[in-house]
Amino acid sequence: MAISINRERIAELTAIESAKLDASTQRSKAMFAEAQKHLAGGVASSYQSRDPWPIYIERGDGPKVWDVDGNERWDFHNGFGSMVQGHAHPVIGAAIAKRYPLGTHFGCATEDDIVVADLLSARWGLPKWRFTNSGSESTMDAIRIARAYTGRDTVMKIFGSYHGHHDTVMVSIGVDYDQIGDRENYSSLAYGGGIPQATVDMTIAVPFNDAGAMERRIERLTAEGRKPACVIMEAAMMNLGVILPEPGYLEAVREITRKHGIVLIFDEVKTGLCIAPGGATDKFGVTPDLVTLAKALGGGLPSGAIGGTDEIMRVVEDHTVYQVGTYSGNPLSMAAARASLEDVLTDDAYAHLSHLNDRIVAGCDAVIAKYDLPGYAVGIGSKGCVTFSTEKIVDYETYAAAQDGELADLAWLYNLNRGVFMTPGREEEWTLSVTHTDEAIDAYVAVFDELARDLTA
Repeated sequence: MAISINRERIAELTAIESAKLDASTQRSKAMFAEAQKHLAGGVASSYQSRDPWPIYIERGDGPKVWDVDGNERWDFHNGFGSMVQGHAHPVIGAAIAKRYPLGTHFGCATEDDIVVADLLSARWGLPKWRFTNSGSESTMDAIRIARAYTGRDTVMKIFGSYHGHHDTVMVSIGVDYDQIGDRENYSSLAYGGGIPQATVDMTIAVPFNDAGAMERRIERLTAEGRKPACVIMEAAMMNLGVILPEPGYLEAVREITRKHGIVLIFDEVKTGLCIAPGGATDKFGVTPDLVTLAKALGGGLPSGAIGGTDEIMRVVEDHTVYQVGTYSGNPLSMAAARASLEDVLTDDAYAHLSHLNDRIVAGCDAVIAKYDLPGYAVGIGSKGCVTFSTEKIVDYETYAAAQDGELADLAWLYNLNRGVFMTPGREEEWTLSVTHTDEAIDAYVAVFDELARDLTA
């Protein structure tokens, strides 16, 4: 039986740790003041923001990063999960250096486009590929392809999931628990301003790990003349910590979408190349109609991809859909992706990641048991997290109801102040790289043990 954590103690430790971090990041504070003159909010993306100021990074090498104040940390953030290869990997660096003097952009096809498409096809079992520059572009184009193929407009997604920053999927993500609505008829709610209500109304959210609820909503939408063109989802949710699919769930979703003639899109922007050689498709043995990649694909350079079946990708090949982008298949990005796929993310690399993740999950679970903390650790491939909840998180509802946000925020401060760089926010997870070592894992677990000890002292 987990102990009840004293909320006053959490508040006390949060104040102490916040002051420590502020004191050690004064150059970031000064840089933030300068940045705000011409950089909106002082950052390039709202996801880089933090109160009272963001942490500005100077450099990274392998499994570590250094901020502008000179603080050295093990990097478990890894560019929101993009850097599973580690920072400045020499193999990828050599490929980029070789490509650079030959020209960095033509807006034309190059040989590496062909090679990378071949490699991805072999890993995912999907024959046709196109390239983009980001996860948002990949999911945007995949939805357009699905709409063109089916001739329908409605999009179905998982409530609470994030699929990029284009309007169609900026719906029903981070909302207050009391705004969710009835589980059988979830509300469609815009994620921030500037999203047309007409677009919001075309996107329908359903719960994760509940195939029955998905099919019932599909049947109601069909009766209304609004059958979905596609279901876009992560096979394992990666923005509420880590939520794994329950046994049989993905197989049921595959059967339901096939039965109703709905395109199934696996958004593997976070899982692709990070949890198995062929991502979640490989790991769970369920093949979608379309898959979207980005983040880890480019080895640190902007890159994305869409893979699909011959049948569905014909709408691209016959020009029904104009899948376009000036920088799509950029030579530098493709050189990096090829080097990563051929020589970095190998079978041995995935065995190493599995070893590290097994150790970090076991270490965190041991700390939880030692101090009777509310929570559990979960990991898959290079991804994982400690979920501060007294019950198993299986979807957005259970996450919103049970996740201890204040404790998660405190854990982030403990990590930053003790040499472990983590993603900000209560929903994120760790990402390991192939350059991480047992020493890095021991450092992470030691910080968690210190947090647990101080909480229960």
